[in-house]
Formats: sequence, structure tokens, C-alpha cells
Amino acid sequence: MSSLTIRTYPDPVLKGESPPVESIDDRIRRLLDDMAETMYLNNGIGLAAPQVGERARLIVVDVQRGEAGDTLLKLINPRIVDKQGETKSEEGCLSCPDLLVEVKRFETVTVEALLPDGEETTIEADGLLAICLQHEIDHLDGVLLVDRLSSLRRNLYQKKRIKEDSKPPDEEPHSPDASL
Repeated sequence: MSSLTIRTYPDPVLKGESPPVESIDDRIRRLLDDMAETMYLNNGIGLAAPQVGERARLIVVDVQRGEAGDTLLKLINPRIVDKQGETKSEEGCLSCPDLLVEVKRFETVTVEALLPDGEETTIEADGLLAICLQHEIDHLDGVLLVDRLSSLRRNLYQKKRIKEDSKPPDEEPHSPDASL
């Protein structure tokens, strides 16, 4: 396994709908493994293929970060087939650094997908798992947290990201925690 580079807004690979995976092979399984490693190394609880530069309907999710045993989900072509209720939560995203957005989501979802061995699975989720599944499936449809902001707040965030991306490495702001 190897860690992948997480793409950040406004990288164009994050926009647009990802096509379904037609065939599950060793490359797809290896990509899912690498996505999981990348998610864990970046303290995430979910990651979608577009976030690592791949246009494919693949996600990895582990809202318990392995603390309760093997809780990692590797899903191929996930789709929400049922949804109920409503909840709000504050969400962050590895592809939208330094951004927290209150998002309205469905309270419970049923997701159908394929597992890396090609077996079909159905996941009935609520709580954080339901929120995370919806968030990652949004990525597969080209929807980002920044898209949920008002146009004013989105423009401010975009300007901030462009400014940060254009800074030379020696001009990075010093973090008080950098020496820890």
C-alpha cells in the first residue's frame, strides 16, 4: 500500500460526476487499499476516489477508525436507495482544508454497493455513518462542501485557497504546534 496525494479545492478533478467501475480488478482493489491508508494517515473518516485524482465511483469509510475492530468499508459503485428523516451536522473535508459547514442530510440511508470481491452489499446506516456515506457519495457526484456555502462565503474561501496554494514553501505560516 502507499499513500496518495489528496486533491484540494479548487482542483477540477473534484468536480463532475464519476463514472461507475465496470470491472473489479487488482488495480481497483489496490486503489481502495491506498485510499484507506491515505484516509487514515490524514485522520479522515471517509475518502472518495476523486479526492485522490481518480474519476471512479469508489469510497472508503471508517467512522470508528478501526477502534471497534474491522470497521473499514471499501465500496464500489455505492448508491443511496432509500433515505429518511433529516438531521444537521457540522462537516469538514480533507479536500476543503480549514472549512466547516453545517449541512442538512438524511437521518438514515440505505446504500447498495459492491465489495472488493464483487459481492453485493446493502448497508443501513444512521448517525455519523449515514452522514459520512452521503458526504462521500456527494464527492462521486462532484458535490463539495464549498458548494453548500452562500456565494459570498464560497468566493471568500476560493480566494483564500488560491492565495494559500500560491505561497512558496518558505512563506508558510508558522504553527505554534509545529514543534510538537
